[in-house]
Parts: sequence; structure tokens; C-alpha cells
Amino acid sequence: MRGERTSSRPRRWTGLALVGLVPLGLYSKVYAGPAATWVNNSLCGVFYVLFWCLLVFWLLPRVRPWRIALAVLAMTCLLEFLQLWHPPWLEGLRSFWAGQILLGTTFAWSDFPYYFIGAGLGWLWMRRFHPAMKNH
Repeated sequence: MRGERTSSRPRRWTGLALVGLVPLGLYSKVYAGPAATWVNNSLCGVFYVLFWCLLVFWLLPRVRPWRIALAVLAMTCLLEFLQLWHPPWLEGLRSFWAGQILLGTTFAWSDFPYYFIGAGLGWLWMRRFHPAMKNH
């Protein structure tokens, strides 16, 4: 019984973090206060990558944290480069709010540091809760 409780702990805490990250990430896209441009266009990248890292970890808790963080970072960077491509079908997806949030609309080199920060924070979170890291 005790082992069952501790094994569900990472999923529970990660699930709670995801529940908090969703509104925080969405709010960062519409925030209108001080430094709004930075929050809307840059800081939100941290939340985006962190969300995907934690979601994959929540779904696949036994996968090594570095693998998840690296895969999410690679996919996010690929999506950033994909913003340089504008075929009609992709522009059609980007015409919806969800498409804009998930795929982005405008390539910016300045987004990459925030993706790395998000992946780093995700890695730290996952490392803290990963079953193989219990003795480290």
C-alpha cells in the first residue's frame, strides 16, 4: 500500500502542476499589464515547453527526464522553424486561435532561449519526481 501511494505521487503533483500551467500559459498570451509584449511573445514560451514536458511525463512517467525534455525542446524548435513556412493548409490551421497557440505564427530567434528555459525547468521537475531518481 505504501509503495502504491509513493508511485502515484509524481502523477498527482504533475497533474496539479498541469492544471495550474494551463490557465497561466493561456493568460500569458492575453496579459495586458507591464511588459505585456515580453510576456505575450517570449515568457509564454517557457510555460509552453514546460507544459508539454510535464504532460509527456504525466503520460509516460518512466521515461527518463532528459529524454522528455530533449524531445519536447526539439519539437518546439521544429515548430518555431515551421513558422517560416506558409502553405495554405498550415495558414488555415493558424487562422484559428488554437492553431496560433499551438503552432505559432511568427518566427523569432529570440524565442529559443525561453524554450531552453522551459525544457530546463521541466527537466528539473521531472528529475525531482522520476522513479529512477529516488536515490539520487
